[in-house]
Amino acid sequence: MLEQGEFVSFANCGLPYYLGGEIVDQADLLVQTPKSLQASLNLDVRTHHQVVGVDATAKTVHVVTPDGEQDLSYDQLILSPGSLAARPPIPGLDHPCVHTLRTVDDAVTLRTLATTGATHAVVLGAGFIGLEAAEGLRHQGLDVTIVEAMPHVLPPLEQEMAWSVAEELRALGIDVREGVAASHIKDASGRALVQLSNGESVTADIVLLSVGAVPATEFLASSEIERDARGTIVVDTNGRTNMPGVWAVGDATTSIDAVTGVRRAVPLAGPANRAGRLVADAIAHADVARPVPRPFGTAIVRVGSVTAAMTGANRVSLDAAGMAYTTLHLHPLNHAGYFPGGEGMHLIVHMDPASGKLLGAQGVGGAGVDKRIDVLATAMHAGLTGPDLIDLDLCYSPPYGSAKDPITMAGLMADNVLTGQTVLWYAQDLDWATREALVLDVRTPAEFATGHVPGALNIAHTVLRKRLNDVTKAAAGRPVAVMCAAGVRSYIAHRVLVDAGFDSRTLSGGMATLRAWLGAAADSTLTKETTR
Repeated sequence: MLEQGEFVSFANCGLPYYLGGEIVDQADLLVQTPKSLQASLNLDVRTHHQVVGVDATAKTVHVVTPDGEQDLSYDQLILSPGSLAARPPIPGLDHPCVHTLRTVDDAVTLRTLATTGATHAVVLGAGFIGLEAAEGLRHQGLDVTIVEAMPHVLPPLEQEMAWSVAEELRALGIDVREGVAASHIKDASGRALVQLSNGESVTADIVLLSVGAVPATEFLASSEIERDARGTIVVDTNGRTNMPGVWAVGDATTSIDAVTGVRRAVPLAGPANRAGRLVADAIAHADVARPVPRPFGTAIVRVGSVTAAMTGANRVSLDAAGMAYTTLHLHPLNHAGYFPGGEGMHLIVHMDPASGKLLGAQGVGGAGVDKRIDVLATAMHAGLTGPDLIDLDLCYSPPYGSAKDPITMAGLMADNVLTGQTVLWYAQDLDWATREALVLDVRTPAEFATGHVPGALNIAHTVLRKRLNDVTKAAAGRPVAVMCAAGVRSYIAHRVLVDAGFDSRTLSGGMATLRAWLGAAADSTLTKETTR
């Protein structure tokens, strides 16, 4: 086993938590050492051995070692080079205040700086590592600014889900700059002056570069091993490359997306670990080897008291693949509402509008988000449809869930939509609703007064049957776009209206989703006037 650095088998995912002080001892990051691997598995582990070239025809690797260069021959070669921090063309990235967080040494350096006088950090990129590192630096007492070029933090999340994450970052005291990029970095008396694309600037002692990763495969440039345009190693379903006896696993390999069929890299620890086992099986037991499964990209991150998790495709990837989908929004508690301590969550489920096949899911909230996304990831792997979720026999006790679990509720909603019992409209359809439909808000007058869609008619769902004439008059032949706080009462009202002959549809996720979709624009878009 050849490793160019000092450490092998270290807890890469634990680095932000060491930076923040939750993992106290650096030694806790070391899962294995060369000595322990030799003792337990009889592995010959050689650190500070950098492979700089591969001759797949001659079956040799060219290695730079502390004692000079050498060629080593092989029967089977497994490539697991991982990835490097992406370095966009930003002038000034060579400033001494600019750092990455990819190795144990990186984490030690950053933690030392954070605890010995640094006062302000700028994190470029609000992906998983960027958010975890930002929170860690904040825990160490630094002022922290996050700069994300995409419209919202954690770009794989849907817009309405990301708002809760951004609000939690702000609650932690972190300055969040979305939709803006770093244009250049200059020196400011030993500190870094980060100039932003909107003309603003931030001065910092630490600039953490976390804008993504690129495969560490430059050493294969002159080899015959196939790589794609990004430099990612192309492998088949068993991890084989195009060259005999050469295999590859981990962040530097491509995978076929389980939902869209797009070939892409999935730089996550779970798929990498599974691939390592299955490639070893394919080498040792080719006749019974199981293929490396297509990944759904299931991932999770903690930000303060908020958990954000996802599996499968989001809108961007579904749109790019030209796939039709229907989206469900729901806002359940993590356990029975009558049991103390319930925490709310926001769930999104994407499904095929014809078959109901599950395409993707996301959850943001407190306790229980991880459990639900894991169940949905399992359901997707099994090929279940949205309505099939109704039939899952999930454990129930008031401290843990509800008799109708959030998963069950998602299944019931999916069945309602597929059978036509529910017709949805979405937060992104707000312009259509206010222009071409009657917005009917079926919350209580007190809820309505806290903020509502301008021009909406307020009739509580409990008195709707008695006021259908008022709806007929206000609608004047237009469709009725019903809404409530979270989607439950508007569903009831929707069924009343449909039974009465109205062209009705209900807002997916209700006001909770609408406010999250609007984000910072919610207060200026909604009104508290009660003219109707």
